[in-house]
Amino acid sequence: MTTFATTDPTLRRLFERLDFAPQPKDEALSWLFDYWKDKRSGRVAPKLQEVAVPDLGEAAGNGFILQLDPQANAPVLMFGGAAFENLMGACDPGVIVLAKAPRRRGAVRLRRLSGLVQRCAEPVLAEFEAYAADHHRVRVEIVLAPLSGDGKTVDGLFGGLALRPIHAERPASAWTPLPAQAADNQPLLFALKSATDLGERIAHHMGQSLQPHEERDFEDGEHKTRPLVDVRRRDVQVIAGLHGGAGQSVNDRLCRLLFLVGTLKDAGAARVTVVAPYLCYARKDRQTKPYDPITTRYIGQLFEAVGADCLVTMEVHNLAAFQNAFRCNTTHLDAYLAFSRHVAAIAGNTSLAVVSPDIGGAKRAELFRQVLEEHLGRPVSKGLADKQRSMGRVSGDLFAGDVSGCTAVILDDLISTGTTMARVAGQCRDHGAKRVIVAATHGVGGPVALANLTQPAIDTVLLANTIPQTPDFVAALSDRLTILDVSDVFAQTLSDRARHPGSFPMTQSGSGAHR
Repeated sequence: MTTFATTDPTLRRLFERLDFAPQPKDEALSWLFDYWKDKRSGRVAPKLQEVAVPDLGEAAGNGFILQLDPQANAPVLMFGGAAFENLMGACDPGVIVLAKAPRRRGAVRLRRLSGLVQRCAEPVLAEFEAYAADHHRVRVEIVLAPLSGDGKTVDGLFGGLALRPIHAERPASAWTPLPAQAADNQPLLFALKSATDLGERIAHHMGQSLQPHEERDFEDGEHKTRPLVDVRRRDVQVIAGLHGGAGQSVNDRLCRLLFLVGTLKDAGAARVTVVAPYLCYARKDRQTKPYDPITTRYIGQLFEAVGADCLVTMEVHNLAAFQNAFRCNTTHLDAYLAFSRHVAAIAGNTSLAVVSPDIGGAKRAELFRQVLEEHLGRPVSKGLADKQRSMGRVSGDLFAGDVSGCTAVILDDLISTGTTMARVAGQCRDHGAKRVIVAATHGVGGPVALANLTQPAIDTVLLANTIPQTPDFVAALSDRLTILDVSDVFAQTLSDRARHPGSFPMTQSGSGAHR
């Protein structure tokens, strides 16, 4: 079980990987950990006296024993100075490691890791890159396990440390050489099958090709996904659809994406950026009934747990809940400029009003109204409908705003069944709207929404291509439907991130050419 979902940002900066279920790659560390497990014998931790140095044999050069000084609240080296020499400089037994270590960053890492093991009373594996004493870059793997004299509190630490030169970590020849266009420092761009079309469009705008990968299904429903190029020390960007369809549920696609992110991190990727145009499970962002789940937060914890460094998405249901749920870097996009361009083209000189279908979406509608007003250079009215949803039933008849004689644009983040849109479209007509356009970034419902979207009160349906629509859905709506391509919005964001990592805006509007 990875611990990154429960660690603070300081630990995340010091280590590339932390794991409470250690499986060391180094043979000596693996032996040391097995030795500790044997001594543990089902207890919280073995005693310091039970760990015998002569038992360690050839692994002794990698091992160390620390005793926690209750006065200084710091580890004192009891055995294993040789293991630390390359990481922290020469350390003598009986010395408080942190106070006397010549190389402070290595000492700080040990202090942070020691504190984590002391709090959790569980062994932990950590990986990171550092400079050795000879100034060569090395990959460090360290296992740290608790020791306990009374069986309740951690008063000592047992562990091992291994260094591997970076140049010795070249992958086996089974890796496919990188294509010429990816041989420089450009991020590697992958698109899962759930987002092939949008991924190809994004890659085209970025002047790149999608990297090869394997998605394999097993007979019992399990699966695996892996990159077919070397991703070590590279920035990787993964585009994935998290909507249901084509024989795969939302859960199937979420699980595939999470496993791939974990795979990329295990394969040595420096950073992994997830591009999820539609973020699943974002509609349940707070408890409205006793014992309700808060799935937005759970999704954030899952992505953090597998090691995602950044999530890029478009038009989540509740922006504030989204930003609070994720502790990794996030970028939130919208398609307002793309929608405003198309609305302006079909509305001509007629008066326009932007209508929110419920109170929760009022801020979204207002932001779009401002973009539309700026694009047109003239005032745009606004309206608001009331809606209550409980047990799958929608109610509420309140409507505020002047839409008489206007082209009313009803804006929402997604369309599921279309019930809300059809209901508000009827209210707009009742209040004198000459034309009604319903616009949403994500067409989640597909054919399920056809009965409502084909109501005579609706003239035009605008969707972004974050979710591909079935041919039956497109054919049924015919000329009523326009799908806007927003791939250039994602491409621009990913390109900016590649040029200026960490300095791009958290929320931004995008432009998209319609088709």
